[in-house]
This record gives sequence, structure tokens and C-alpha cells, in this order.
Amino acid sequence: MYRRTLPTADEALKILSRRRTRPPMRVPPPAGKSLAKFIRELDKKHGQGPGALQARWKEIVGESLARRTEPVRIIKSRTGEGGTLELRVDGPVASLIQHQVGQITQRLDLLLGKGAVTRLRIVQGPVRVAAAASAPPRPRRRPPLDAAQERDLASSLSDQPEGPLKEALLKLGRGVLRNER
Repeated sequence: MYRRTLPTADEALKILSRRRTRPPMRVPPPAGKSLAKFIRELDKKHGQGPGALQARWKEIVGESLARRTEPVRIIKSRTGEGGTLELRVDGPVASLIQHQVGQITQRLDLLLGKGAVTRLRIVQGPVRVAAAASAPPRPRRRPPLDAAQERDLASSLSDQPEGPLKEALLKLGRGVLRNER
């Protein structure tokens, strides 16, 4: 029987330098790349939903109606035909929406595809978009008075004793002089 001898240390290094005994570690692909195909299939099957509508709602219904309405969800029909868009509407705007159902569904067809939404379901309630838009604007900060105005104001109040009254009068004077600009 033929007996095979083990290679020497130099021969082993030569063999290992020519070929690797284990394949190199590969970095796993990004999760987004793996899931992209499934997300496209789900998007074709179920549609984009109200998230796509909320982003472009102002373009679909116009500025004035967008402040008083908001898309809530798209309800798919059981028969596979067009779905129903549920809209949350602020008060009396519901009658305006009812008169514009045809125009709104035509614009939705352009965005979501032909026949994706065939009906609108109007639910009256508070609209989140309107609450954010009706928040009072933050007051604009005015620049401080220049040195000459500050000196004139301080000299006009120099005969007043130090204390909270003098501080209040200085603050009032600064506010009045800033608004005159």
C-alpha cells in the first residue's frame, strides 16, 4: 500500500499561498436591495395608500380645500373594482367636496392609476392639517436699538430711581422705538 507523507512546513505554505482553503467572507447585501422586489409587488397589489395622497393633497384638491380636508385611508373593494377614499372634512366643506367628487376622482386617477378610487366617503371631524395651519405665527424678533437711541432712552429716564419701575419703562421704551422703525 502506498503511504502518503505529509508536506513539510515550507511545502504547506506554498500550497496555502496558491489556493485558499475557505471561501472569503462576503458582506451581506443591503436589506433595501433584497426587499425592493417584494415592496414593488406589494405596491402593485395594494396601491400606495394615503401616504402618497397626503404628500400631494394640495395639488389634487387645491390650496383652500387642502387646509380643510385630509385623506384618511383607501378602502379596497371586495370585488377588485375601484376603492373608496375616506376623507376627513372640517364642517361645512363636506357639501363642497360632494359637488367636486368627479373632479377629485379624475385627479386621483392621474396619481394612483385609472380606477384606483371610484368613490369618496366623507367623515366630518377635526382635520390635523387645519390645526397646524391655523397656529398663530411666531412673532418676528426685531433688532436691538442702536447705541444713540439706547443712550437717548437712558438719559430720558435718568431722573427715575433705580428699581423695577425704571426697568419696565426701559423695556417699554425699547419696544416703542423698535416699532417705529
